[in-house]
Amino acid sequence: MSDLMRRRISIFGSTGSIGQSTVSLLKHQGGKKAYEVVALTGASNIGLLARQARELGAKVAVTARADLHDALKRELEGSGVSAAAGPAALLEAAAMPVDWTMLAIVGAAGLAPGLEAARHGTTLALANKESLVCAGSMFLNACRQSGARLLPVDSEHSAIHQAMTGETTAHLERVVLTASGGPFRDMPLEQMADVTREQARAHPNWDMGERISIDSATMFNKALEVIEAKVLFDLDPGQIEVIVHPQSIIHSMVGFTDGSIMAQLGPPDMRGAIGYALNWPERRGLPVQRLDFGLLARLDFQPVDHDRFPAIGLAYAAASLGGLAGAVFNAAKEVALDGFIAQRIGFLDMARLVAHVFDDMSGEAARYGTGYGLDDVNGTDSEARARARLWIENNSRV
Repeated sequence: MSDLMRRRISIFGSTGSIGQSTVSLLKHQGGKKAYEVVALTGASNIGLLARQARELGAKVAVTARADLHDALKRELEGSGVSAAAGPAALLEAAAMPVDWTMLAIVGAAGLAPGLEAARHGTTLALANKESLVCAGSMFLNACRQSGARLLPVDSEHSAIHQAMTGETTAHLERVVLTASGGPFRDMPLEQMADVTREQARAHPNWDMGERISIDSATMFNKALEVIEAKVLFDLDPGQIEVIVHPQSIIHSMVGFTDGSIMAQLGPPDMRGAIGYALNWPERRGLPVQRLDFGLLARLDFQPVDHDRFPAIGLAYAAASLGGLAGAVFNAAKEVALDGFIAQRIGFLDMARLVAHVFDDMSGEAARYGTGYGLDDVNGTDSEARARARLWIENNSRV
């Protein structure tokens, strides 16, 4: 594995769920003896960011919070790791030469550093689905122009990537994204109005951060993945199916023109998809559970209940419209999630808010087609957030 040793690595969002799993795999595969860790970035969890940087011998640790620069410097004192802070520092870190970058910043905040990394021709392990949802054509163009290689880290899109190995898109007929259905797939709809923050963040299968867990409970996470799949694999929305699979063992499937279906299976552990992207095009041993088919009693499937999970229908509408409709969808979703976490709106209100803003703005946003820049994305994002916040003001529970 000599070609994998001492690769230069940066992780954007190292303190989040995906970032922490990436750090654990780097340590499992030799840590700073095997990799030259260039940059680690985080936000408010300064203690963890500094500890990761020390353990991996990073050149620089960056917090997105400019007000926490001094705190980070104190945590890193005597380590030899440089401290930096703020949006400009994130972009500077993204421009540093590396061989492999993990893009795991959650939300639209990951777009600008992701684009900067893409422009420098690195291999990008993409866990920030919002980059493709909000600005898919611009992001892919940046990769094409620089020669950057894009490897999906979402378990569903990683599964599709693996199932497509040795195949051509000409033979692809459909992709099937599996969804656990979250903790409320069988709850009566009338009871979902009273779901609490604590209930929504308790995912039955996956160990994820609060925001992603709640997005999974509403299926907004899967909705974003519909748009991501359309962009990443150049699909017609009609080629994308979503099916509820409670066990989360089949991560996704690809159907081909001859009727064959290729499925990728594994335990619900994000280290599988992260490790695949880290070691691609090879495979290395990963510290994940092995499936025991003797103990795996059953694999169940059921259609999506669109009354229960309206996010999926909204995602298909955004994917069909194109342009910056995805940016509207994502911005409204992020504000809705903030409102629910703050207990200002209810669980079912999140979808109502997104539908309202999407109905208001998506048509105009779609007219951009593929001819937009980062300023257009940011302007659309800001306007959608403003309208979403106004909806919360007018419909707040407090």
